[in-house]
Amino acid sequence: MSEIKINLPETSFPMKANLPTKEPEILEFWEQINLYQELRSKTKGREKFILHDGPPYANGHIHIGTALNKILKDIVVRFNQMSGKDAPYVPGWDCHGLPIEWKVEEEYKKKGKNKDTVPVNEFRKECREFATSWIEIQKKEFNRLGVNGDWKNYYTTMSKSSEAQITREISKFIINGGLYRGFKPVLWSVVEATALADAEVEYYDHTSNTIYSKFLIKSGPEKFLNCNVVIWTTTPWTIPCNRALAFNNKINYSIVKINNNEKIIIAEKLIEKVLADCAITKHEIIESFSGSELKNIICNHPLKDIGYTFDVPMLDANFVNLEQGTGIVHCAPSHGPDDYYLCLNNNIQAFDTIDDKGHYTKNIIKFSGIHIFKADDLIINELTNLKRLLGKGKLKHSYPHSWRSKAPLVHRATPQWFISMETNDLRKKSIAAIGNTKFYPAVGQNRLRSMIETRPDWCVSRQRVWGVPLP
Repeated sequence: MSEIKINLPETSFPMKANLPTKEPEILEFWEQINLYQELRSKTKGREKFILHDGPPYANGHIHIGTALNKILKDIVVRFNQMSGKDAPYVPGWDCHGLPIEWKVEEEYKKKGKNKDTVPVNEFRKECREFATSWIEIQKKEFNRLGVNGDWKNYYTTMSKSSEAQITREISKFIINGGLYRGFKPVLWSVVEATALADAEVEYYDHTSNTIYSKFLIKSGPEKFLNCNVVIWTTTPWTIPCNRALAFNNKINYSIVKINNNEKIIIAEKLIEKVLADCAITKHEIIESFSGSELKNIICNHPLKDIGYTFDVPMLDANFVNLEQGTGIVHCAPSHGPDDYYLCLNNNIQAFDTIDDKGHYTKNIIKFSGIHIFKADDLIINELTNLKRLLGKGKLKHSYPHSWRSKAPLVHRATPQWFISMETNDLRKKSIAAIGNTKFYPAVGQNRLRSMIETRPDWCVSRQRVWGVPLP
């Protein structure tokens, strides 16, 4: 039998990757040859590819989200570098705001320390030190993932140069009239006691109390006298804050007789739904009419008998629809953008209704000092006693929450600084810039455009101490 010889490949590579040992060796080698700067030297003068690093918060160890974000950026930068471009990558960290403050406050609580007793300058100093310490930790963690960047010359939002540049940019809006002080509703966290940006808001399912409440017509055409205008709301606690009712002149409404000859006014197409929700089995439609006939009608507040003696006018509004409710919307100008602008255009001012922590102010008769999250049952009981409640229920729906505390948010009118989207054509310029930008995938362009087309003026102020001061 003849022998058959087989030539097998031979390699010095081990059969096992042994990455826990090998990866640190690779990183050490990159450090020895100064890889990042070598790449800069080799590709100097070539076409630039710049990836702007939207930074993570310097408030703890990296997690799967921050790791994925950095790795994807590293892939994009390396691809462009290997494609022959000069692709520098300067990492950064977001160091201001609520996430840092919360972490420092948590440390205070562990030590039995009350933040309110700490001088502002000392608190800011501790926030800066906290952020600095986590930058060093995260820098090592990202480096351990093999992310190649200029880790020695990173940027931070808390550097004096960054803060100075932010102040210079804000000053431009002051000079051109784009920055203004306004008192209007913003999304507010009663836990953090601050306004929140849209990016700080998350939506979760939330079960709200719902009520149908009656507003007795005080003055108007004779056929409407002694009728009750019915509204539906998912925020019974805002009833004491009511100052108007909204209808739509394009909707048809009906006068409906129920119970003991009581007459109510609701949208014609919503009669069956409202009566079913309120467990009303017998009714008679007296008359149907155009919403335009509700113009100039004045109602009593449902809490009139306990001191809410002001008039409640009915106002025409195109935001009123037939999706839910009664076709008539209760308006609390301090607690909703639509309510605010409708009332403002009709010379009805928003006013101070709740404090920073969510307690009714002294302007709210009988309920002053009560927390709004505990007020629904009290309001419902009061409406019941005054025979102003037609029905009640529960609704599970998507609702805004604070991304940090996970607490439900409310709209609250407060004095804030805003950047106008209309002054200096900021909205128009932004939409034009979006149109001139290439998006991957393209659907992102439409999404961002629709956001800019409808977004309100930008609230840039916060009721916090760790941030860039407004000039």
